Amino acid sequence: MIDFVRQLVLPHFGVPALDASVSPLGNGHINETFLVRWSSGELVLQKINTDVFKTPNALVENAHKIAAHLTQKCESNEYQLKVVGPLRTQDEALAVDLKEHGFWRAINYLPYSHSIEVVTNEEEAFAAAKAFGHFSSALSDLDATVLEDVIPQFHHLPGRIAQLELAVSKDTHKRLDTCSDWVDMVFAQQSLLQELAEISPSLPLRTCHNDTKINNMLYDKRDMSSLAIIDLDTCMKGHLMYDFGDMVRTFTSPEEEDSKALDKVHVRESIFAAICRGYLSELGSVLSEDEKRSLWLGARVICLMIGIRFLTDHLNGDVYFHIHHENHNLERAANQFTLYQSLLAQEQALTQYFN
Repeated sequence: MIDFVRQLVLPHFGVPALDASVSPLGNGHINETFLVRWSSGELVLQKINTDVFKTPNALVENAHKIAAHLTQKCESNEYQLKVVGPLRTQDEALAVDLKEHGFWRAINYLPYSHSIEVVTNEEEAFAAAKAFGHFSSALSDLDATVLEDVIPQFHHLPGRIAQLELAVSKDTHKRLDTCSDWVDMVFAQQSLLQELAEISPSLPLRTCHNDTKINNMLYDKRDMSSLAIIDLDTCMKGHLMYDFGDMVRTFTSPEEEDSKALDKVHVRESIFAAICRGYLSELGSVLSEDEKRSLWLGARVICLMIGIRFLTDHLNGDVYFHIHHENHNLERAANQFTLYQSLLAQEQALTQYFN
């Protein structure tokens, strides 16, 4: 793959193949990402997974619109983070489609950038939540309808449950026996569907990040200050309760999302409180009252829904998320469902931080 990238992809972006070093970057579940360095520059190169993102041109167009809007905000001193945006090809395109050899795009690389996989203290959680809130606040005046839905109904709990029901009914890979207890748990959560049906019509459409994992906020390794929000692939119109929920999902557990140590997977109350403080410090005056009320619902829905997606992929034969060993998606699902159960058990303690 490295030789292919160097010889056939990099020239499209004006990078001299013989002078370039190419190395894998990050641990994303979907796309293949590389750091490219040469004597006069550096960039991040990605091969977009077109099985997941079936309209990759829409993806890069969305990212371009968001980066352009944030750049304008920077120029007027309304956005204090660095902007990560697309780099154009030699033909001034936002990406290059090599057909059977993949759809490739490049984005600027930020020196001194550092990401973490697990939040270790309240300061890290507060900084990241504040950064994601700042990102959303800066985009609050961007008409969300100008963005295309790169994955239709991405955060749609009824649809995700329906996909799980189909996977269960088919059980193509004969895996149901290994996870039937988790399947039963999911199907018992019908009350969430009712809550969603009641509040969703009152929520405004916003430009949402839709993947606010802790490793999508870059710290500056020199002082661990917030540097940039990255991975704009799933930026679409939606409801901010899901952005809040994904922070809760990826910040609050002391374990990574595929940890098998379920006895250690739980929501850390102090980290949850820091998320609320950081996020609302930037968005408190932007959110409607209904949006503020929806945040607790968003936390529960996202933890359950990501678990459903992992479980569905396990039953379907691991066709969506990259796995590294047998039953990897089942382990991820069990992890997320355990975190969801921890949320429910601490509802009284956690909801006080919205007041």
